[in-house]
Amino acid sequence: MRKVKTEKENRRLQGRSSVQDGCGGDFCTREENILTDTEIRTRFAPSPTGYMHIGNLRTALYAWLFARANDGTFILRIEDTDRSRYVADAVDFIRRTLSAAGIVPDEGPDDIGGAYGPYVQSERMDIYKKYAEELVAGGHAYRCFCDHTEEPAGEMDGERAFGGYPRTCRALSPAEAEARLARGDAYVIRQKMPLTGETTFYDVLHGNVTIPNTELEDQVLLKRDGMPTYNFANVIDDHLMKVTHIIRGTEFITSTPKHVLLYEAFGWTPPVFVHLAPVMGRDSATGKTSKLSKRHGATSFDDLLKMGYPAAAIVNYVALLGWSPKTTNQEIFSMDELISLFSLEGLSKSPAVFDYDKLGWVSGEYFKAMSEEDFAGEARSFAGELPAYLAEQWPAIAHLLHTRTTKLSDVRPAIAFLIEQPPFDASLYENKRNKVSAETAKELLPALIEILAALPAEHWENDLLYTLLEECIEREGWKKGAVMWVLRIAAAGQKVTPGGATEILAILGRERGLRRLQAALQNLSV
Repeated sequence: MRKVKTEKENRRLQGRSSVQDGCGGDFCTREENILTDTEIRTRFAPSPTGYMHIGNLRTALYAWLFARANDGTFILRIEDTDRSRYVADAVDFIRRTLSAAGIVPDEGPDDIGGAYGPYVQSERMDIYKKYAEELVAGGHAYRCFCDHTEEPAGEMDGERAFGGYPRTCRALSPAEAEARLARGDAYVIRQKMPLTGETTFYDVLHGNVTIPNTELEDQVLLKRDGMPTYNFANVIDDHLMKVTHIIRGTEFITSTPKHVLLYEAFGWTPPVFVHLAPVMGRDSATGKTSKLSKRHGATSFDDLLKMGYPAAAIVNYVALLGWSPKTTNQEIFSMDELISLFSLEGLSKSPAVFDYDKLGWVSGEYFKAMSEEDFAGEARSFAGELPAYLAEQWPAIAHLLHTRTTKLSDVRPAIAFLIEQPPFDASLYENKRNKVSAETAKELLPALIEILAALPAEHWENDLLYTLLEECIEREGWKKGAVMWVLRIAAAGQKVTPGGATEILAILGRERGLRRLQAALQNLSV
C-alpha cells in the first residue's frame, strides 16, 4: 500500500463537509484534515440502464488510474435500483467494455469477488432497510404514508415545498405513524432535511460548495417496494465498502449535500469528492457545444470500437478529456505511463470537447506503431470480401493503408477503387502544380501504355515499374510529377488514393492495370 505522496496533494484530496448554520461550528469544511495513512479505494458504480458512453468510460478510467497510481483498490459496483429502466444484458456489456479498455476491477460482482460484497445493489436490500430504520429511530428520517400522486401545497409554515412534496408526514406524531403502520398502510422512508442553514462540502475541483438547506427536499430513501433510491444506496455502499474517493460527473454535485447530510446523520466521515466537468460535443453546423450526445456522432466505447478505433487509442484519448500530465507535453501514452503520471492535480474543472479529428490523430499514431503484419491482421476484416486478385495482394494493400488510416472503418471505402473503377471524370486530370490537364493526359498516355505493356507479367511489381518509368522520364525529358499524376488518375479513377501510380498498378496486376489505362485513354479521346 502506498500513501498519497505529498501534503499538497493530500490537502487537495481531503475535505470535510457539514451542515452549517452560519459555518461557525467545529465541523465546517476542513481542508486541514489530511489523509496520511489511508488506503485509496475508488469505485465505478454504473446503472445497468444502457450502454457505456464516453463520460462513463472516462469516470471509470480516472477512478481506476487514481487507484492504480496509489497502489489502491478499484471497485466495480452495479447500481440496479432503477428496475423500470433495467437492461438485461447491460451488466455483461459493462464488464466487457471495462475489459476491452484494460480497466480491471479488484473487487466486484460474480467471479470478481471481494470482502465487501454483494456488489450488486439489488442483492443488498436487507442492508438498506436496516440503515433506513436506523435513521428513523434516530430522528433523521420518517415514514411517509402519502400517496405518491399528492400535489404540493405550495408553502408550508412559510417554508417552500421543494421538489413537489409538502412534508406532510413529517408532522405526524409517533403514535399516528405507528397506528398507520399497524394498519398496514404503505409508506416510503424520507430523509428529514434541516429547514434552515446551509450544507457545505469540499470538492477537489470546485473547492467549497455551499447549498442552502431550503433547496433540499425531504428525499425518499426507501421506496414502497423496499427498493432504495440512488441517493441513499450509494452512501450506504460507499461507506461500507470503505470508498475513500468518489470520482463522478458534475451532474451529481447538486445531490452531494443530501449525501453529506446522510453521512453526518450516521456519524460517518464523508469520502473525498471529485466532480468531473462534462464531456461536450461540437455541432458541425453551428460550432456550438453541448453535452455529448448521439447527434454529435458515436458516443459509446462500443460504437468507437465498431468504427475501428483501437481500444488503447480510445482510452488514451479519453484520458486526455479533462486531464493532462504536469510533467510532460506527451500525448501518446501506454496504460503504464498513464498510471505513473495520473494525479488529481492534473484534472480540469472546465468541460472537455470530444474532437473526432483528435481521436483520429491519436488512433493513427497507434496504427503507425503497429508492425505491418499486425496492422494487416487488424484491418483485414474491415476490408470485407475481396476479389481473389486483391485478397492475394492484401499485404501490399495494407502496406499502403498502414500510415494513412485513422479508423479501420475507412479501409473499405479507401480501397473501393481497386475493386471497381469509379466513373470517368476528366476534371481529375487537372493539376496546376504539375501543369497537367486532360489534354496533357491524352498526349502522354499512348506512350506510357506502350512502355508499360512491354513489361512482362512476372516483372509487374512496384519497384520495377517505378524504375522503368524513371528511365523513360529521363530519356524523354518528361516531368516526373506530370507522368505519375496522369498514370495514377488513369489507374485509380479518383483524386485521392492510398499509394502512388506504380503501387496501384502493381496491385491491380498487368492485365487490369493496362486495361484501366486504355479505358482512360479511350474516354479522354471521345
